[in-house]
Amino acid sequence: MLTFPRWKIIMIMGVVLLGILTSLPNFLTEKQREELPGFLPSDTLNLGLDLRGGVRILWGAETDDVVNSRLNNIADQVRDIRRSEQGLNFRNIRIEGQSVTAEVTRDDMVETAREKLRELTTVTVGAANPLMGGGIKELELAQDGNKFTLTLTEQGIEVQKREAVARAMEVIRKRVDPDGTKEVTIQPEGNDRIILEVPGADDPEQIKILVGQTAKLTFHDVNTNVSAEDIQRGRVGYREKILPSKDGYSMVIKERVILSGEDLIDARVEYDKNGKPAVGFTFNTSGAKRFGTHTQNNIGRPFAIVLDNEIISAPNIITPILGGQGQITNVGAVADAQELATLLKAGALPIPLQVMSERSVGPDLGQENIDAGEIAAVIGFIGVIIYMILSYGRFGIAASISLITNLVLIMGALSFLQATLTLPGIAGIVLTIGMAVDANVLVFERIREEQNNGRKPFPAMEHGYGEAFSTIMDANITTFIAAAVLYMLGSGPVQGFAVTLAIGILTSMFTAVVLSRFILATWLKRVRPAKLPL
Repeated sequence: MLTFPRWKIIMIMGVVLLGILTSLPNFLTEKQREELPGFLPSDTLNLGLDLRGGVRILWGAETDDVVNSRLNNIADQVRDIRRSEQGLNFRNIRIEGQSVTAEVTRDDMVETAREKLRELTTVTVGAANPLMGGGIKELELAQDGNKFTLTLTEQGIEVQKREAVARAMEVIRKRVDPDGTKEVTIQPEGNDRIILEVPGADDPEQIKILVGQTAKLTFHDVNTNVSAEDIQRGRVGYREKILPSKDGYSMVIKERVILSGEDLIDARVEYDKNGKPAVGFTFNTSGAKRFGTHTQNNIGRPFAIVLDNEIISAPNIITPILGGQGQITNVGAVADAQELATLLKAGALPIPLQVMSERSVGPDLGQENIDAGEIAAVIGFIGVIIYMILSYGRFGIAASISLITNLVLIMGALSFLQATLTLPGIAGIVLTIGMAVDANVLVFERIREEQNNGRKPFPAMEHGYGEAFSTIMDANITTFIAAAVLYMLGSGPVQGFAVTLAIGILTSMFTAVVLSRFILATWLKRVRPAKLPL
């Protein structure tokens, strides 16, 4: 355990050197960072909203659109029943207030219609009681002769709106912080407002553009039999609409959606056959099947790719597209393609958002308190080092070197990942420092105990590290699991605490178990003392 082969020494030195290089930019001025060679990292720590300030935006959610979309969906389901059930025909399918009405044309099909429509009302949404299970009935069915009415319940409407806001918050998080390292804070305010806080941001306009786009991607059939004069006068057929294209002209598309962005599982920047930026996309299994069937049955006809009520592409179907993959061309520069890919990958906003207010936020604590906190941290850190040296002598010096290296590695990892450091993150670092010191204390006390039992220096140190290793691993693994759960279930500052805690656990394991052992083993082999100076 005290023998280090050459490859392991190179690995240890490499990790330490990498940590120094990645953390170095934090100690340089902006001008000095710009003068660094291109192959060296130049990213610094991102400070959170409570330490550095940032942007705070209040979004208003237009939740009424949720009701309209749900009613249109119900009307489409009624039409699907009409197409699938032989002999059953509905007429006058229309939306009235918060209801969808339809009339059965044949008296002998009234009972069949009631059974089929009743199936739509069995769907429950939300959780009436999370402990008891169950849900809320969303639709109620009423009958007046041959006329049927499907009405959204008030509870169902409220649940739909609440879930739409929750989905919108998740989409915002994926767009603003796709890697989960910036510690953005997203929380609801009331029933139809969302607060977004982005630490360290200095361009609210860019955030508003990124978040404000609905990014609703849909695929539609195109009606090519409409003349330019009809389009100019707005004369279109039933369930058709005129949409502008990105190239400046207008087209008539069928309102019925062939596929939507919900079927996408991936979106990425690619290049088309002319070498221009494009966005490639991949459908899930069901989407790929529907896309393949549609293209197989419509060879020679165009289909429209619509993003936020604008036709961004309308290619002709030359051959069946059976692989579930496609490409959106004519998207602009590489930056535009990257932005579109990010939007599509994050998903569409279920509801439109409007900016209610925006403001730049200064540090919550104030610079004086931040400086005081830094001084307190330095004093505490120096106090720990003095205690370790006084308690364990040369071993305490090795532990102090490991502790300093641990901080450098944490800072380097956070800089490399571009994670945002906030007060909860600092708490995570302090906790890992305590665990690193605790690991060294466990090892040193175990070595002291082995030496008191009569073992020579080499066996005492080897048994000390070996016997303490399992205890250190148990403590760190359980803490790492807790950090992983916090990251998966938490958000914002909680995730920031979990990130720094997890990184700190990995670095402290390296410095406390590997680096300090390497330092002490090297010293022991060179000096060969008769007794360990503990």
